[in-house]
Amino acid sequence: MTAGRRDSGEGKGGAAAPVDVVGTPVSRVDALDKVTGAAKYTGDLIVPGMLYGKVLRSPFPHARIICVDASAAERIPGVRAVLTGRDLADLDPYYGHAVRDRPVVAIDRVRFAGEPVAAVAADDEHTAHAALAAIQVEYQELPAVTDLTMALNDGAPRVHEEALRPGFLHSGEFRREEGNICYHYRIARGDAARAMAAADVVVEGDYTFPAVYQYAMEPHTVVAQWSADGLTVWACCQHPYLVRAELAGIFRLPQSAVRVIVPYVGGGFGSKSYTRMEPLTAALARKAGRPIRIANRVDEAMLTTRRHNMRCWLRTGVARDGRVVARECRIWLDTGAYADNGPRVALAAGDAAPGPYRWQAVAVDAWAVYTHMPPAGSYRAFGATHLQWIGESQIDVLAHRLGIDPVECRRRNLLRPGEEVRPGRKPLEADLAADVSKVAAAVGWGTPKPPLVGRGVSIGVMGAGANPASTAAVRMQADGTLVLLASTTEIGQGARTVLAQIAAQELALPLERIRVAGADTHVTPYDRSTGASRSTTVAGLAVQRAAADVREQLLDIASRVWGLPRVALRLHEGAVWHETESRSYADLIATHFGIAGGELIGRGEVAPGRGDGQAAGPVFWEISCGGAEVELDPSTGRIRVRRLASVADVGKAINPQLVEVQDEGACLQGLGNAFFEEMLFDGGQLINGSLLEYRVPTMADLPDEFHSILVGNGVGPGPYGAMGVGEGALAAVPGAIVNALLDLGLQMRDLPLTPERVWRRLREVE
Repeated sequence: MTAGRRDSGEGKGGAAAPVDVVGTPVSRVDALDKVTGAAKYTGDLIVPGMLYGKVLRSPFPHARIICVDASAAERIPGVRAVLTGRDLADLDPYYGHAVRDRPVVAIDRVRFAGEPVAAVAADDEHTAHAALAAIQVEYQELPAVTDLTMALNDGAPRVHEEALRPGFLHSGEFRREEGNICYHYRIARGDAARAMAAADVVVEGDYTFPAVYQYAMEPHTVVAQWSADGLTVWACCQHPYLVRAELAGIFRLPQSAVRVIVPYVGGGFGSKSYTRMEPLTAALARKAGRPIRIANRVDEAMLTTRRHNMRCWLRTGVARDGRVVARECRIWLDTGAYADNGPRVALAAGDAAPGPYRWQAVAVDAWAVYTHMPPAGSYRAFGATHLQWIGESQIDVLAHRLGIDPVECRRRNLLRPGEEVRPGRKPLEADLAADVSKVAAAVGWGTPKPPLVGRGVSIGVMGAGANPASTAAVRMQADGTLVLLASTTEIGQGARTVLAQIAAQELALPLERIRVAGADTHVTPYDRSTGASRSTTVAGLAVQRAAADVREQLLDIASRVWGLPRVALRLHEGAVWHETESRSYADLIATHFGIAGGELIGRGEVAPGRGDGQAAGPVFWEISCGGAEVELDPSTGRIRVRRLASVADVGKAINPQLVEVQDEGACLQGLGNAFFEEMLFDGGQLINGSLLEYRVPTMADLPDEFHSILVGNGVGPGPYGAMGVGEGALAAVPGAIVNALLDLGLQMRDLPLTPERVWRRLREVE
């Protein structure tokens, strides 16, 4: 597989400071810890007195709990506590950041197969397993709706009958709709029906996307401990401050009495967004009076969160010259038994449906639908991955019918820099026509190709950055080294390295003299979350401002020491210089405090109240642009990817190598979503809950060539003109592959593109 390349525009118009550390592919600051095994993950932690927790899960997708008898389990030697719904009477036992609908453990009924019904704490794992087997639960099985069709039928059993309560992180109200609708999002611009009637060519179709698991290497693991000071939780979570807020609400504590510590995290991809196993572990620890660790198995993690499966109807109309006219779309997303991030996924899917084009009219409806299935939440590029391949497929179908080159068709219709992507939202930063031309060229567009080889492109945009609220602090120690405090979670994306590079750039420090602390809500400052490709852009800007604060303090001290104006001074290699004379940072700090023991503290923040971001959002538009060249074996339906390309339009690559590997990883996830990843259920029961049955990409699935094209025009809102990356490539890949098959005359409307599905489709069109 070939390496990535960088577009000639990368880095133009970006940094205000000389580019030496920023823009350089330096080694990761956590690399040695990770390759030697020194890095500690939540599962590695041993807290004195710690017990081992295990969870009893429902065998039914929907049932009333008649009785839970834990008496036999409690009599087993070494069992210290058994938690059931009865133990939650003094709490508000429901949580959820969008809708507060998920109980810590099931209280009166279960709503999906695998829902926690009880949890045990024991001296060792063997005893904990024995205790689970001894718990007796009497159920009354109830009718279940285990797919979208069933859930949307008139008279279908209601998953939730009570009024929906807004979650901990949702400021609005949820209007109860009929049946099992959790949330409805609508876009209406212009008269779509009239515009569609005037279109010269129209294509429409029904499409499906499966349930997919994020499959981070580390399943959910939590350690919880109560003390006189409150609750301490060690968790592999992406949003420690948001988890803190939910735990404080559940247990009726001030937020200052809840401490969330995040060790190294073995991947997330959205599976560790928001609150997962933390409330259950904390509740069990409260009852046991001892620290508890609960570590999910992979099959348990798959029942904790997943990507939404979806049904979609889409119609697109164009004029004879290929100009787009109108698009209508209806989307139904299976959010499972509890809302989780379903409302936000529905919103993102609805936003992705029109694509980045100049329409006369658009009408989109997206629904998050409750079912008796495991809850669905965040997964890298949610919404965009669901919809982009569908919309881009119809663009290609129409281009082929009109005899227009698909790339040229896009060039005629794509939004231009400065145009509004959605009415009232932030204007587009990137040159999409140039981006799609780059990926097309990378996969050989317009050059001769062998038989049974097809090429396709796909392009979209995603609202990224989440809420622009982050703070950071830097502490320059007495010896001139720097401790960087930020609550962005290192989940493998290289956040610690990039933040260190930003601080090093601002303070002219060697990277090895900077230490980046892990997230700890009692130590590291507030950060809204790690997700939505926001860490470099939002948290990075806070770090830049904090480091600049210390830089100004150093210049002030040096100016007083030398009696010189600040403009006569410069920072270089850990010292302040005036012409050929220098004073080290350590020397200046000692002079300032009169003792070799002081420190300088810098603070930086990003907040809407100070003008960061804009009310209608997003913080920036992340570009999702990919191209593929595939070879089809019609006798088996197998598809081989010969060439794969993506554009990382990042504004400014702080660490180009990390951008390339982020893009590469996202593309491989896109291949998995496109070709074979699918959670399989039978009557609500997961039947492929291990790596033996659930297939993820391996080295054998790599394309023959891969090109990551870095584009940087310094137009992002982050430090040095940067904006985030990492999700766009995933959303682009399925569409590029579907369109490469369309280039061979094969239109696919269902993912994944398994050999059997492709083979059967080939037989249908023969």
